[in-house]
Amino acid sequence: MSLAVKIAALALAGACGTLSRYFLASWVQNLAGPDFPWSTWGVNILGCFLFGLVWMLCEERAYFSTEIRFIILVGFMGAFTTFSTYVFETIQLGRDAEWFRLAANLAGQNILGFAGLLAGMALGRGL
Repeated sequence: MSLAVKIAALALAGACGTLSRYFLASWVQNLAGPDFPWSTWGVNILGCFLFGLVWMLCEERAYFSTEIRFIILVGFMGAFTTFSTYVFETIQLGRDAEWFRLAANLAGQNILGFAGLLAGMALGRGL
């Protein structure tokens, strides 16, 4: 697969992931109401399920080539939710018995994610 075709496939998969997230989140929020972020829960949990399914179909069943797996996981899933990648990478660290790195990943991404959001909000208020 040429670089141009791979980039076009990633862009198309990303657009599909973005639209899927939008429609699923809208549907869940309409069903559940605005009192809790159920739409984010739905997207993140479905995203984790789909990431695991695609990974196993590629890794153990060889249903898709490495390039197709990349397009699905980076293009579609990257636009649908990056939470699934975060969970997958954390599980991989546990599978490899990298306990310090697992803890650092969990704590670091959560603590620094909140800090980054608050810092961005503070900067935005100041501009």
